[in-house]
Amino acid sequence: MSESQVSTTAESLDRVSDAGDGRATSPSPARRRPRRRKASWRERVEISLLSGPAIIIFLTFVILPVGMAAYYGFFDWHGYGPATDFVGLRNYKVILSDPEFRAAVRHNAEIVVLSLLIQGPIAVLLALLLNRKMRGRSLIRVLVFAPWVVSEVIAGTGWSLMLPVQGAVNALLTKMQIFGEVKIDWLGNPDLALWTLMGILTWKYIGFAVILLMAGLQNIPEELSEAAGVDGASYWQIQRHITLPLLGPTIRIWAFLSIIGALQLFDLVYIIWGQYVAGVAGTSTMATYMVLNGRNAGNYGYGNAVAVVIFLISLIVALGYQRFVLRRDMVGALTEGA
Repeated sequence: MSESQVSTTAESLDRVSDAGDGRATSPSPARRRPRRRKASWRERVEISLLSGPAIIIFLTFVILPVGMAAYYGFFDWHGYGPATDFVGLRNYKVILSDPEFRAAVRHNAEIVVLSLLIQGPIAVLLALLLNRKMRGRSLIRVLVFAPWVVSEVIAGTGWSLMLPVQGAVNALLTKMQIFGEVKIDWLGNPDLALWTLMGILTWKYIGFAVILLMAGLQNIPEELSEAAGVDGASYWQIQRHITLPLLGPTIRIWAFLSIIGALQLFDLVYIIWGQYVAGVAGTSTMATYMVLNGRNAGNYGYGNAVAVVIFLISLIVALGYQRFVLRRDMVGALTEGA
């Protein structure tokens, strides 16, 4: 008997034994690889017409500015004329050795951690509360979501007028006659400024987190909670063991958006604390450092180098988060060989 006949006989015996065991006799998916159909010229033209404008816009307004920033970061350029004074990596050496930039990076890291620890639990509790049927639910939703739609300029200007020592916040606390005469320096005190910033950020962006989590709650079947309630589970047991695990993908997406936003925070800090107070008060960020030492100082080459460093830090954090956190949500979302 030839070798090919032996292999054929062995495969037949395997199929017979599988049939005897009640298992399917069809070939395994690993052996049956689908053939990839080549796209016709018409499909390629349609794909090019549909995706072409988006690709052009992305290359023009994202990739090209990043490339230009990386180019000008190697020059001592003051914003006018061609960049001719090549300095190599000197700008990057100055950035990494500057204690003010390291302090700004530390402030961004603190804002990232505090945003997750403060906004996350509050947003989950508000989402669970507003997801229940209650009187005045629509009004509460509007009040929670309204600060998010207010522009950062208006919000920052309003808080900058209310939080000084002689501002409306201290005046209101004084009239309440709980702590006597209140003269708290909410903006200039380094021990309070960061917490003041976190309060403003929570007030401003908690509405977006609540709306996002409420959208995730709509995808959780009510039958699971009803079945758990029939089995004797309490409300908080249902939320802990059913709702929160199923809400995990939405929470992780919100955390990703919050981290990237905290790393790129600029407008509220710049408007409320101004150009020079942020560094003294301990609320400076990488973006405010870039504007202060780049555009305001007339050193655009240095500012472009700072922008590249911010981009690389954000990119590393985003890729690491996607690799180690969001990867679990991608399992099963993509079909192999599709």
